[in-house]
Amino acid sequence: MTEEQFRYLPDTAEDEKEMLAVIGVESMEDLFTDIPEGIRLKEELAIPAAVSESELLKQMKSIAEKNVSAGQMPIFMGAGTYDHYIPSVVDAVISRSEFYTAYTPYQAEASQGELQAIFEFQSMISELTGMEATNSSLYDGFASLSEAVGLAAAVTKRNEIVLSQAVHPNARAVIHAAAKGRGLDVIEVLMEKDVTNFNVTRCLTTPDTAAIVVQYPNFFGSVEDLAVVKKIAEDKGALLIVMANPLALGILEAPGNLGADIVVGDTQPFGLPMSFGGPHCGYFSVNQKHIRKVPGRIVGETLDADGERAFVLTLQSREQHIRREKATSYMSSNQALNALASAVCMAALGKQGVQEMAQLNVDKAAYFAQALQDKGFAILNQSPFFNEFVIDLPFPAEEANRALLEAGIIGGYSLAETYHKPNQLLVCATEKRPKEEIDRFIAVLEGIKHA
Repeated sequence: MTEEQFRYLPDTAEDEKEMLAVIGVESMEDLFTDIPEGIRLKEELAIPAAVSESELLKQMKSIAEKNVSAGQMPIFMGAGTYDHYIPSVVDAVISRSEFYTAYTPYQAEASQGELQAIFEFQSMISELTGMEATNSSLYDGFASLSEAVGLAAAVTKRNEIVLSQAVHPNARAVIHAAAKGRGLDVIEVLMEKDVTNFNVTRCLTTPDTAAIVVQYPNFFGSVEDLAVVKKIAEDKGALLIVMANPLALGILEAPGNLGADIVVGDTQPFGLPMSFGGPHCGYFSVNQKHIRKVPGRIVGETLDADGERAFVLTLQSREQHIRREKATSYMSSNQALNALASAVCMAALGKQGVQEMAQLNVDKAAYFAQALQDKGFAILNQSPFFNEFVIDLPFPAEEANRALLEAGIIGGYSLAETYHKPNQLLVCATEKRPKEEIDRFIAVLEGIKHA
């Protein structure tokens, strides 16, 4: 049997016979003797008959072609996953076998390249967030936010979380789910137009509050006033948790400089394709006083026996490294390859490139919003926004999305289900959206308006 002949096929009858002989049984049925006869499947599986490899590939391709991607149509949907420029060097680096096939770098002496890559990732994220330390990545931004809530509760010994409704609805769902197991009470703060209602936040924050959670920019693209939230948190001894878009931090003031205690987020805007929503890469940044409570682990820099620069895994608070009851989190893996992709992307862009890319997002969204207002459409956002904003339409958002799709455009995110605003559409304009595509989008909305 050669690899060329049997790339995807199961073992032959002869192969099965040889393996059964090695383990000392006569038939495949002998392997299932411990399973009661009454619950065994007697009939054949209800699956289609086998086809040839070429036929299977043809079928799968036809199914895949039913999807519409941003490679075929311009996309104006953000809502947590964004269509950004990815330098070609990113794929070139992460496709190298020493990175592509690597898992967790348990043996530091044999994993210096991967450890250095993670160390650089941590360093760049710490610079963007204005925090003193960053871990070596979590599954995604929502998982990171949930872990931040857990850290805050552990540090403060309190059990209430004040959560802004301007935080991504999926992130809020993750927090609520995790809170049940941690015995935490989550109190949601209503919004005031496009930002968190700070008066309500102040009223809901008590001596039992472990943390206030906000997003920066928030789910609607608007920039929250972190200094105000920090003052509210400080007055009650609570921590400030900020979920921040790392690209936006290229031009916004770093949350750490505004008093954030924990900064988390998702590095998808840096080098990670949308891929129908994942996988992503979460980051987790803190200051020195909370570093021993960080989930996962941190890659540190040291000197080896010869005095040369070397990298090690340190502060490994995951349950695989220490006693389970001492672990800070259930986290048992990381997104090292995706973290590497984000690090390569940031390095390729450079500090000036990140700032220019962020500024392009601001400029494109500003043009988009102004052009819509010039055509008589209302914009919900009253606060400064990054690359997303909400259009208050005179017709259902889903109707707009259907018309846009018919015109060859992937529209925005309807706020009908998550915020009960059927006529509001969250749209995003990244650096990849030229003026022509923005104008086409507006023309479609005008067509519906005047129909």
